[in-house]
Amino acid sequence: MQQASPNGSTGAPVTDIDGARFRSVLGRFATGVVAITAIDTESGRPTGLAANSFTSVSLDPPLVAFCVAHTSTTWPRLRGSERLCINILSEPQLEVCKQLAIKGGDKFANITWTGSPSGHPVIEGALAWIEVSVENEVVAGDHVIVVGRVHHLDKHAEGEPLLFYKGGYGRFDG
Repeated sequence: MQQASPNGSTGAPVTDIDGARFRSVLGRFATGVVAITAIDTESGRPTGLAANSFTSVSLDPPLVAFCVAHTSTTWPRLRGSERLCINILSEPQLEVCKQLAIKGGDKFANITWTGSPSGHPVIEGALAWIEVSVENEVVAGDHVIVVGRVHHLDKHAEGEPLLFYKGGYGRFDG
């Protein structure tokens, strides 16, 4: 048995993992989908992105986390805002998710929203919203893990969550 080093590595060689297989295997873990939104400080217009990597981190202090790809062109505009609003999307909001996932264009065309306490987009029909400030960012491979400190949150609408599973979107039949 190999002894782990202080950083947790066993010193074993890294195996080559096929990206498609990695995605296929991890795709068997169902996740919810969130929209991370803010008012772009440069344009004064709402912007956002969709993410399925979102989790609670801590109750004291209240922290959540999400991951964003380094290739995101929206994250730098969101990051410039003092606060962000994380919207937990509902099952009927697949089109909202797809619209926020595209590169370029007016991501909020035909999306109805109201302002969070700091004025950032709370999307109509989202199940809940969480307003955060960025507490920390950790580079992890081709993504950055963003830890947000929660300042405000509330339930918003009733319904079922939008789920991401095996590379597709769906709902929970329970």
